Amino acid sequence: MTFDVIIVGGGHAGVEAAAAASRRGAKVAMVTFDLANIGAMSCNPSIGGLGKGHLVREVDACDGIIARAADAAAIHYRLLNRSKGAAVRGPRVQADRGRFSGAVRGLLRAHRRVSWIAGEAVSLNIRRNVATGITLADGRVINAPAIVLATGTFLGARMFRGEDREAGGRLGERAATAMADQLRHLGLPMTRLKTGTPPRLDGRTIDWARLERQPSDEEFWTMSALSFARPLPQLACAITRTTEATHAAIRAAFDRSPLFSGEIEGEGPRYCPSIEDKVRRFGDRDGHQVFLEPEGLDDATVYPNGLSTSLPADVQAALIASIPGLGRARITAFGYAVEYEHIDPCSLDHRLGLTALPGLFCAGQINGTTGYEEAAAQGLVAGANAAALALGLSPFVLDRTQSYIGVMIDDLVLQGVTEPYRMLTARAEFRLRLRADNAETRLSPAAEAAGLLGPDRLRHVRARNAERAAIDAALSRPITASALAHTGVGQDGGRRTAREWLRFPDVGLADVAPELAGAVTPVTLEAIDDARYAPYVERQETEMAELRASERVELHGDLDFAAIPGLSIEMIERLTAARPTTLAAAGRIRGITPAALTAILLHANRRAA
Repeated sequence: MTFDVIIVGGGHAGVEAAAAASRRGAKVAMVTFDLANIGAMSCNPSIGGLGKGHLVREVDACDGIIARAADAAAIHYRLLNRSKGAAVRGPRVQADRGRFSGAVRGLLRAHRRVSWIAGEAVSLNIRRNVATGITLADGRVINAPAIVLATGTFLGARMFRGEDREAGGRLGERAATAMADQLRHLGLPMTRLKTGTPPRLDGRTIDWARLERQPSDEEFWTMSALSFARPLPQLACAITRTTEATHAAIRAAFDRSPLFSGEIEGEGPRYCPSIEDKVRRFGDRDGHQVFLEPEGLDDATVYPNGLSTSLPADVQAALIASIPGLGRARITAFGYAVEYEHIDPCSLDHRLGLTALPGLFCAGQINGTTGYEEAAAQGLVAGANAAALALGLSPFVLDRTQSYIGVMIDDLVLQGVTEPYRMLTARAEFRLRLRADNAETRLSPAAEAAGLLGPDRLRHVRARNAERAAIDAALSRPITASALAHTGVGQDGGRRTAREWLRFPDVGLADVAPELAGAVTPVTLEAIDDARYAPYVERQETEMAELRASERVELHGDLDFAAIPGLSIEMIERLTAARPTTLAAAGRIRGITPAALTAILLHANRRAA
């Protein structure tokens, strides 16, 4: 069998990679253990959040699948940080687990160039140090000039629960052991990371009346710009807290935790630690929040977010029983930890291609990240670039000034990881510009130029652009201060545009453009945020221009950093490992000082002369 692109894995990274490669015109083979598990939510039943919601909107702006599937399955919408500025608000939905994976499969089937193949990829086929295809466990060979590994937590994976051990990347599913062995034997830089999941509860046995209720947002919004309704009934979540009795049960079992016994070698996610890690690290806390999240409309299962654990089953039962509202809760599945192999992302370029093995791309947790959203965003980029390699198209590379996707990939390939990487708004220097509400404005032109937008999305983009032009025209109209006297603005006799007046705290859209206030759309809200943030964004534009100027100062791949005077041994080691291709990239490596950048620039200039 011969294809243009092979995708190994059917999770969020694999799905977006297959779809993106297909949209660029590639004939794609997507290989996965079980076709029924394509698009499965292996851990929490939510999509989005702080920083993560930005990634989902950006993937959607490039016509990806994850946002539309989230809306099709959403049973709870919540805009996080609603009271804060637009730059740090995080759209998040709870999804019906079964309906979400069904929606993913339905959207992927619309990509006619994607063939679904059930099987285990046991080895890469390599000729003259170039990846040329894969071999399946049953002996079938699939050839392609570009391959994307999107193996999730399955690569050399082991599961832990107390004293119990089992090979596998998800409950009931085997590990990708043969592929992990080959990658190690190829000498690729690899190490192990850890993630985990909490016990699942029967929602019918929870005392909901004792708990703080968290309803779905009444204000209408969606994850995808192509979703125009919320098709499913909305459910409430609830909040409870651990207690001293919970912590006592956990402390008493520290010696039975594989996390503390040394059996789990890999680092876990700092921003989503297991409950035993929280109790050990934050011993002074009298409680930790637990969010009870329904997993579906037809499924009574509840996901207790905040209770990820690898403790033995009897300890899990005791700690659940000690939490308010859960005293009689029945556990339907016990939590466990997963330790798995990943590739050092410093060995990748910004296309997510492996520099040591041309033809091979990596996306998702194999690159040291955590979360559906990070995986989907990497899948989009890896799939688009795999298609580019196979078909002779231009690479699809997003930089950190235009997207959170660019921030994440730049962080990964320059900094590497010491723990599973999680997207946070704090990671972006230009987050006033990189808002979740303007993802389409930022990325649709680049996605269209790359051939990533399908017919429906193109029609939507055209209509959206026309709407934005009309809004901008209305906001460019000059208005006198006297015309806005009723708002209390100072009567300085000045004339400002409607857009400028919107920066005043007591001036609203109805005051300056009443024709727009009658039917406020997402595009209108984006324009209002643009107006209010304009002075700050203009300042960031100057900083971005300086960054782009530094990006034009190229550093050749054979540059000997050890020969540059003034660099410390630590700096030389980090620069040599990361191999930055521009001065700006060198400046984003941890520990590289302004003085060091000056030395590198002088050396590069002397060499160029």
